[in-house]
Amino acid sequence: MLLKPSASPNKPQTLRRLLAQGTVVLPGAFNAPVAMLAQQLGFPAVYISGAGLINGLAGYPDIGLLGMDEMARQAGYIANAVEVPAICDADTGYGEALQVMRTVQFYEQAGLSGLHLEDQQAPKRCGHLEGKSLISPAEMERKMAAAAQARRNPDFLLIARTDSRAVEGLEASIERGLRYLEAGADALFPEALQTPEEFGRYAEAVKAPLLANMTEFGKSPYLNVAEFAALGYRMVIFPMTAFRAMMKAVEQTFRQLRDTGTQAHFLDQLQTRQELYELLQYSKYTQLDTALAARFPE
Repeated sequence: MLLKPSASPNKPQTLRRLLAQGTVVLPGAFNAPVAMLAQQLGFPAVYISGAGLINGLAGYPDIGLLGMDEMARQAGYIANAVEVPAICDADTGYGEALQVMRTVQFYEQAGLSGLHLEDQQAPKRCGHLEGKSLISPAEMERKMAAAAQARRNPDFLLIARTDSRAVEGLEASIERGLRYLEAGADALFPEALQTPEEFGRYAEAVKAPLLANMTEFGKSPYLNVAEFAALGYRMVIFPMTAFRAMMKAVEQTFRQLRDTGTQAHFLDQLQTRQELYELLQYSKYTQLDTALAARFPE
């Protein structure tokens, strides 16, 4: 970008400070303007969903079909469009321990403040679908140790996601989480817990920053942020909420265009040109271009 936001001295450090203060709400941002809108509305951080990037960018399902460099590049566009910290999904780390080290460094260099790695076997599946298979706890421990060794900024947040609840049960998920913390994870993401009691049991057993995934139409109950905070969770992500809302709105818009041949009757439902330009800070680019032309006339 020609003009970037005023950079935080240390976005990963900012994220750590937020987690120390309480529960952080991270809406899912699947492109830069969505992240900018989240920041404008006061959210202190954003979450970049792997599914959101893959679905929105390439139209692929969330089964790991984009490579690490593609994901890091797209996530970097989002992270660098805002002043607030961004956490990104890094799937399985795109390989074994050495590749995980490279992934961590690419994500860190791209401007992310943290990432999460999961203990699924490739090709991975959405965390709320059946048919997942896991790597061994020892394999995941090696990945987390490699990730911790690879990061250059010690504040860069390493989150271990375990999908073991659906495969091995809650107690195995807790045991895996504890092992991943010992290996180098800073926080844990127990995926697809199925009851409020399970969320509470996990928080009682694992004394570490915990991330709750409040996705729609999945296995987890609809708890609100206050309820997660009371249970002891420090991060609550809404990974695909905005994406799903956008897709439904686009579907309805296209139906009306198809059926009526005009958008004139629903202009009040559209973001205006001025609202978009203000979000993108269009005037600053124009001012910069004008200033450069005045400074170096023909």
